[in-house]
Amino acid sequence: MTQETDVTIPDGLMARLRQRPVSFVTRYVRRHLGVHVLIMGAIVLAMGCGVSTSYIIRRLVNAMAASPAPDISVVWAMVIVFCVVILIDGCAWRVAGWLASGVFVEVGGDIRRDLFRYLTGHSAAYFSQRMSGALSARISTAANAVFSIENLTAWTLLPSSLNIIMSIGMLMTVSPWMALSIVGMTVGAGCLIFLLGTKGRTLHRAYATQAAENDGEMLDIVNNMPLVRAYGMTARECLYMGQRIRHETGLHRRSLRYLEKLRMFHAGLTMLMTAGLLIWVVMLWRLHRATIGDVVMVTTLGFVILNCTRDLAFALVEAVQHVSRLSETLDRLLLPHETVSRLPSRSLLPRSHGRISIRDACFSYPGGRPVLSHFNLEIGAGTRVGLVGQSGSGKSTLLALLQRQRFLQEGQILIDGIDILQLDEESMRGCMAVVAQEVALLRRSVRDNIRYGCENATDAEVAAAASAAGCHDFIMAMPQQFDTIVGERGVMLSGGQRQRIAIARAFLRNAPILILDEATSALDSQSEKHVQEALDRLKAGRTVIAVAHRLSTLQGFDRIVVMDHGRIVQDGSMSELENMPGIYRDVLMQQDAVALVR
Repeated sequence: MTQETDVTIPDGLMARLRQRPVSFVTRYVRRHLGVHVLIMGAIVLAMGCGVSTSYIIRRLVNAMAASPAPDISVVWAMVIVFCVVILIDGCAWRVAGWLASGVFVEVGGDIRRDLFRYLTGHSAAYFSQRMSGALSARISTAANAVFSIENLTAWTLLPSSLNIIMSIGMLMTVSPWMALSIVGMTVGAGCLIFLLGTKGRTLHRAYATQAAENDGEMLDIVNNMPLVRAYGMTARECLYMGQRIRHETGLHRRSLRYLEKLRMFHAGLTMLMTAGLLIWVVMLWRLHRATIGDVVMVTTLGFVILNCTRDLAFALVEAVQHVSRLSETLDRLLLPHETVSRLPSRSLLPRSHGRISIRDACFSYPGGRPVLSHFNLEIGAGTRVGLVGQSGSGKSTLLALLQRQRFLQEGQILIDGIDILQLDEESMRGCMAVVAQEVALLRRSVRDNIRYGCENATDAEVAAAASAAGCHDFIMAMPQQFDTIVGERGVMLSGGQRQRIAIARAFLRNAPILILDEATSALDSQSEKHVQEALDRLKAGRTVIAVAHRLSTLQGFDRIVVMDHGRIVQDGSMSELENMPGIYRDVLMQQDAVALVR
């Protein structure tokens, strides 16, 4: 029934649609154009049948009121035609409803897929400055807004417009002046209400923004409930969210009551115009310029036109509400992606050896001081390099740049002589495995989390990686073993277990470059011992870059690079630096002193 939906809108076009919500919607409608045309055709047929019933009733009343005697054949003919028209009308609506129940949902699914795909293309900086809950809520908001716009168009805007046009055409057969008067009144009333309604756009947008932000705040609190409970802040957070929700409901109330004011205004106009139309047609009847059937038809069509005007005006206002919500969402989600390539084409990385070159690298955070300034570092293939330095020296930033989570303002980072900005995504990610201090685990099974390192890995390969990482035994002791769900962010596992799952994932990745970012700093001594043993096995034959505060974790490394304020101040082996005055020896002496005290 629907067209294939695996074709996505290019990122560049998505970004250009950020300030054009209507164009955004029409892009997805055109993706399923055939079904939408069928829906419109069915609605046009149904509306034609609905309006024609007034003409049939007119003929029926005139035939029954004919003198000296009614023509029974005409009466029954009109009854039969009326029944047939009602049947066609009902069938047309059901066909339109059946098709819409499929394609409108499909359009929403397309939008959610495309927005999610576009969202994942943003840099780490984008996510660090925004609440993840609010971002995910906005994707659903956009899809729901488009679903509502399509429903309004199909079931209110289009039918009301057709009803008004067809009804005015019917009135022309009674009195052209009456029809023209109705046109003027309906257009004037509709435009006035629409213009007044659009003035409430800022109210609707403010409510949409607050609702999305509240969703994000609530998710943030729920995700940190252990912290909230540990510090006895439950009541405080309930009070905080209560205040935010009260503000949101206040904005929602103002938005809805603005619409109610418009409805009251329109109700007064409708009463006056309907009364005037009825008086007019009765006067024509008294002048013998209209039949009883004409009076019945005009009265019926008058109510239809005026009610449709009301429905059309308020549907337009409601559509403006949904477009405002969609506009707010697109404005936040469709920000242009941070540039990931300064080069015209992407390259595939042949079998990587893991040689890394950082040349004249310059980087600073927005509004901050430079973190790296003309930084240079060469790391040979298969070399183990430890990065040491005080907090803020640029170590973690360097790792983020290497992983293309952030981007240099000047300079280059090369892998095997190829600029990482030139590499395609699959090649770039495939040559690296990462084990960080804060292990990221999905709320899926142990097997799925390990298989994240290689999605095509067999169960046997997953088990082998788990054994190499030293986590096979504790996995087999779990209730469902490899099928055990680890909980949100791996909450069902201990810190050491999470680290070893991450190491198993890196084993399965089998990448030539291994990045270790404080991989053992948050563990107790026993867990650190198990993790360190697993890491020693993982490091074999790979280029290793490790950030570490505890120098003991860098035993066996080929080089230690000491950083300070974004510069390399010392570079050498552990034995060389131990005997050299400087930051490394100072840190080593401090840690040795702490170890003796313990």
